[in-house]
Amino acid sequence: MDATADHVPDGVGALARHLAEGLIGHEVLIERLLIGVLAGGHLLIEGAPGLAKTRAVKRLAEAMDGSFARIQCTPDLMPSDLTGTPVFRPQSGTFEFVPGPVFHNLVLVDEINRAPPKVQSALLEAMAEGQVTSGNATMRLPDPFLVVATQNPIEHDGTFPLPEAQLDRFLMHVVLRLPDPATERRILDLVEAEGQGVQAAPMSLSLEEVRAARKDAMAVHLSAPLRDYIVRLVTATRSDSHAQDIDHAVSPRGSLALAGAAKARAYLKGRDFALPEDVAEVAGDALAHRMVMTWRAVAEGRTARALIADVVATVEAL
Repeated sequence: MDATADHVPDGVGALARHLAEGLIGHEVLIERLLIGVLAGGHLLIEGAPGLAKTRAVKRLAEAMDGSFARIQCTPDLMPSDLTGTPVFRPQSGTFEFVPGPVFHNLVLVDEINRAPPKVQSALLEAMAEGQVTSGNATMRLPDPFLVVATQNPIEHDGTFPLPEAQLDRFLMHVVLRLPDPATERRILDLVEAEGQGVQAAPMSLSLEEVRAARKDAMAVHLSAPLRDYIVRLVTATRSDSHAQDIDHAVSPRGSLALAGAAKARAYLKGRDFALPEDVAEVAGDALAHRMVMTWRAVAEGRTARALIADVVATVEAL
């Protein structure tokens, strides 16, 4: 995606340009962040340390009017550290619920795989239902509400792999790669310039603009043949030809996620209708993390992303 393209709607276009100015070589990540904002879906960003995962989310937060919170996950984190906890007020003799960091519009969950399972479960309700339950009370989270979680794949000590149910709540799973030499030189130049006090012009996208853009993006037309294409892609993971590689195929939630992501991408391209290329472009990030591969497939080096790429290559679009 050309994050500075003129065809991106005004407010979202300014946001895209703001992200691009501070994220060198991350065009795909920028597009996925914008898709998450527009589709109202949570993102999981995976990559080695130093690939600007946290920087990307903080830059997104800087450009939006909504509230922002960062949760640094550790093995001793408690669910109440995310959701909040009742606090006794001696003056009134009652308990008052003090909201935790999850009660913000944009929540960065840094190194989510370091959080223990009970914390991941607490986050699951917030991500899936947009609410938090404490005792007998259920409280709604703000609108919009977006969780962007990060994890790195090179450490295993003190980590807790995300369960499949948690992974399925993410709209997309974005995997970052190391930059090439030319891109890395541009990154170095950017950081040197920032060290000299050169900063990008500030911008602010209001929550009203976010809601309006989300409404327009979700109104993008999906033709009947394109819906059939989405269903064929998803159900292909359940076919007998892939039974030896897949323990658990993509559920109908995958179809909904793929449709929403394709709509958002079409909106970013300045169209009010989606094309097969929109579906194919986001299929890997929207579907791969929703499958469980067999032990044999994993042992033989086959991956969910490679399987989705094969499905996209073999299933007829229209």
